[in-house]
Amino acid sequence: MVRSFGISAKHNHRQRSAAWAVAAVTILIAAGAVLMSAAESAAAARDASAHAARTLNATATAHLHLVRAEGSELIEEGPIFGALAGSAHAELKTGAVFTASFTIHANAGSITGHGRATPHGSGRYQSFAGSFQATNGSGRYAHISGRAGLYGVFDRRTDSVVIQTTGILTY
Repeated sequence: MVRSFGISAKHNHRQRSAAWAVAAVTILIAAGAVLMSAAESAAAARDASAHAARTLNATATAHLHLVRAEGSELIEEGPIFGALAGSAHAELKTGAVFTASFTIHANAGSITGHGRATPHGSGRYQSFAGSFQATNGSGRYAHISGRAGLYGVFDRRTDSVVIQTTGILTY
């Protein structure tokens, strides 16, 4: 046996083996932590992706009636039927272009947004066509967004509105 500075070669080899084992365990623990972090990040990305992938068929019909008029601004409310059933509240401004802000209340939450439509005709019944944008929501629709088409008929005698929407919104 060769001795170097009072330590046997056999004893020195054991110390090196133990040091390598500690280093290997440390590396494995660090790699495991990195893999767990990567797996958690991937799961969070999948959850975010799944969240963004939900869609809402925005095909519905609203029958709104006048609640209050303030000049060219009409406050309208009424039921909604179709893919998104519930009730709606809208503040409609009439003129050369119709603009509105709205809130839809459904069982799963609410949706707010605004719309713009061009009216056609000048008799009692005035048709219109345009689009609306969902900007905010609550409940299931907390992250709703998107733009969809709208069209309908405005009754100038009763100030009532029938609105039909079509399109897909994401939430």
